[in-house]
Parts: sequence; C-alpha cells; structure tokens
Amino acid sequence: MAEIVLQSISHSYEAKRGALDEPTRGRPAPTYALRDVELRWRDGGAYALLGPSGCGKTTLLGIISGLLQPTRGRVYYGDKDVTALSSRERNIAQVFQFPVIYDTMTVRQNLAFPLRNRGLGAAEIDRRVGHIAEILELTEVLPSRATRLTADQKQILALGRGLVRQDVAAILFDEPLTVIDPHRKWLLRRKLKEIHKQFHHTLIYVTHDQTEALTFADEVVVMQHGSVLARGTPEDLFRRPAHTYVGYFIGSPGMNVMPCEVERQAGGAQARVGAYEIPLLTVGEAAAPSGRLELGIRPEHIVVLGEAEAAGGLPVSVAAIEDHGRFRIVSGRLGDHRVKIRLGQVSTPGAKAGSPAIVVGGTVRVRFQPEHICLYRDGRIVAPGAGSAGEESA
Repeated sequence: MAEIVLQSISHSYEAKRGALDEPTRGRPAPTYALRDVELRWRDGGAYALLGPSGCGKTTLLGIISGLLQPTRGRVYYGDKDVTALSSRERNIAQVFQFPVIYDTMTVRQNLAFPLRNRGLGAAEIDRRVGHIAEILELTEVLPSRATRLTADQKQILALGRGLVRQDVAAILFDEPLTVIDPHRKWLLRRKLKEIHKQFHHTLIYVTHDQTEALTFADEVVVMQHGSVLARGTPEDLFRRPAHTYVGYFIGSPGMNVMPCEVERQAGGAQARVGAYEIPLLTVGEAAAPSGRLELGIRPEHIVVLGEAEAAGGLPVSVAAIEDHGRFRIVSGRLGDHRVKIRLGQVSTPGAKAGSPAIVVGGTVRVRFQPEHICLYRDGRIVAPGAGSAGEESA
C-alpha cells in the first residue's frame, strides 16, 4: 500500500506526452480530458472520484493505474515516480464496470488465480479465498463454473479477485456496481467498508452516483470538465460545498442557488434576492465590488412558518409537491427564482399540526436558516454557513 500523489496532471487523447498547448502546423490546440489535477491521497484511505459522465474521472483512474500515461505531470506511489510504469509494475488491483473473470474456471479458481500467480502456498490461498468468499456470500458457489453465475454474481466475483490480494499498493474501482441490483449494492458498499476497515487497503472508487460516493468514501473528489472542483468528507461537501456546481450535484434535491446582492445594515447583513431581504450571519468576502454573487441554501434548511410567524416570512408560490415516502419535496418560486423545500413526511397534504396547509397553487411563508446560508462569488464560496463544517477546496 502507498500514498498516491498526482502532480500537475493534464491529459489529452490528441497530444503526445509533453506537447504544448499551441497549435501545430495549422492544427488547433488539443482538447484536454484532464487539466492541472493536483491530488494527494494518504496510504490506507478510502476515496471516491465523483462526477457526471465525461468529466474525466475514468481517465484519471487510468492514469493512476498505469493504463494511461499523462500528457503532462507525474504520478508517485510514496516516493517512487511510477509515471512510466505499467499497471503490473505498479502492483495495483483493478475492478472494472463490466466483470473481468475467467468463465472456464470455477469461482474458487478465479479467486485463487491472482494468488497462485504470486506464488502463495496452498494453505494461505485456501484461507484467503474462503475468507473473501464468505464476506461476499460466494461460499455456496465456489465449486461452480463462473459462466453459470448471474450478472451481479460475476461482478461480485470480479470484486473478490481485486480484494483477495493483500500486497497491492491500491485497489481501483471503476463504477463496479452498475450491473448489481439496488439492495445488493447497499450490502456490497457496506462489505467494502468492512474490508477496508479490516485490511486498510488504499481504495479509489469512481462513480457518477452520489449515494455510492458518499456512503463508501472517507473523502470525495468532485470533478467537472476535467478539473477538480472540490474535495472533502461527505459531510463537508454537503454542508459547505466549495462551488455552486458541487451544491447542485450533491444532495437530493441539490442546493437552491439564486443571484443576490449583499447589504450591510446597522442591524446586520442582508442578502437581497429580487425584492426580498434575507438575514445573514456572515458575509466573508461577499462585499467585494466585482463578480457574480449568489446565495445557496439546502432544501432541508428552508423552514415553512406557522401562522404566528408567517407575517415575517418569504412568500413561496407552490407549483408541485412530490411525495417520496419518508419526505416530500415542494417546488415553488420566490419571485422569479425557483426554490425547492424538503419536508418531513406527514399524513395529510398540510404541514405539521398548527402549520398552514401546503397545496399546489397556494403560497407558503418560509424562512431561510441563516446559519446554513452559503454565499458564492463567480461560483466559488466566499462565506460559508456558520453551522457548516470545514472543507479543503481544490
């Protein structure tokens, strides 16, 4: 196992290593799948690369694994420069989106294969194979040929082939749970965390699914357009997203973001959204004279007011109500701006006892919890909510 360091990584599928950005012989400059990525991951950590399709996360994983050599930059495992080394020379295990297994072998032989290649004794191979098979619930099918397995069993077997080795520098997962049913996904994420806690492998997990990333990883790296927008613990990224895109992307639904102006008054600071004033606890650098200023607030942190408090609230016209079982999402508008509010589930269309009814076509009065308001200038955070945890921003 090793610390993994990425220094100034950029990659273009159109350019040779070391190529410059300038056009060559009349051709335009190459398009970069990754640009100026700087990351350091400690030995034994569990990490996720999170972002939409095409954001560069699989390219970055390929560079970490040795399947790709970056156009620019260096890759280090500990103090060793491995930029030019192959995957085999880097001593890593990989689990891909579609299972890589030997159909003609039994499940037991598949799990044992990477251990036999490394010359382990029969007793140690049997011990490790039996342990991983038990964890992944493959014990009953160990004698079966892999070709007879279901699609999700084949992917679970591929996971087992990556996890059975204990000598690897890192285990890399490229969306490994795509073909597995939702309940089994939940079980396997839990199993992966148990295995990580037991063996302390360095795990890097690529996914576009925020639930997978946030439940699996100790730290999540959020990517967009080939760049790292933010990194931090799941709680950090939810409470204090460093970029408005991170606020949109993480959460169900994502953060409400709307343009605003900040005014300092004798009684404290206010954010003005259209015709409405919203109290602030902190403004940070939001009062800077240039740039686009926006207010961010999670749907969970918008409170529907009771009749006694409604006079001082913000009016939200209700356009739709979605029932998700454990909670409801109210979609509406505050002036010209769309707003989503997340409410705990109740048995009637109204809110809690004593609160006004919430109906489509009606209006509710709400309050933005000031301790959870974040301010952004040109998409980057300048004033976090006072109740937010810290985060390391890329």
